Amino acid sequence: MRRCAPTVAASVRCFPAPCSLARIIRGPQAAGLLARTGFAVLLGVMLVGSSGSASAQWGGWGWGMGGGMGGGYASTAGQAAAYGLSDVIRSEGYANLQNSEAAKNWEDAKTKEIDNRQKWTNTYFDMRRTNKEARQAENGPSVTHDQAIRFAKAAAPPRLTSAQLDPVTGHIEYPLLLTDKDYDPYRTDLDKLFSDRASSGGSLQYEEFEKIRGTVSKFIDALKTNVSRYPAGDYGRARTFLDSLANEPRYPAG
Repeated sequence: MRRCAPTVAASVRCFPAPCSLARIIRGPQAAGLLARTGFAVLLGVMLVGSSGSASAQWGGWGWGMGGGMGGGYASTAGQAAAYGLSDVIRSEGYANLQNSEAAKNWEDAKTKEIDNRQKWTNTYFDMRRTNKEARQAENGPSVTHDQAIRFAKAAAPPRLTSAQLDPVTGHIEYPLLLTDKDYDPYRTDLDKLFSDRASSGGSLQYEEFEKIRGTVSKFIDALKTNVSRYPAGDYGRARTFLDSLANEPRYPAG
């Protein structure tokens, strides 16, 4: 007489408890791994195991590893548990591999970013150095201290002669153009300032020095307003005279 296949419920009743699975697998951390898989994985292992038990009891019709139609399924409870644990371990290994690749990619990107910043910085300072060297080449060599003194003397207006400025009395002999009545206030102030300078033996206080330069500056401004009234040559001689007069207090009298 042909026997009927047992029901799934009966097979589940025959399936060993989780602690028994751990003893079947005999791994040092089997119980911990089973706990991490959760209830869903455990239920799947139980169903596969129960199906495998039924197949083992009835000759592996469609379920067995060797003689069944499906192939690749566990034929015993121990194999089902081992397959479940191997899937968990494989999944963890794959996740670790992916995390490792992501970390490597991040480090590679960070390294390239640092390299790019370093190259940009080096390029920036190289360009500044090249620009500075080009400007220095165009401007020529730097001026020495002695050259600067000679340039300043050459640029300074010529000193007035004793006929133009008497060192004893301080009398000023103005060019004819500067004797215009429009300039009377400036001539009056300058005559007194240079007369006082001469009477003091040529010594001059800083306040008096500034008064002379300030008065001459106002004199020049007044002359500029009338530039269209005078011939170019006369205007040029008058302007040079005033520049020399403003510079005269820098020198000792006489």
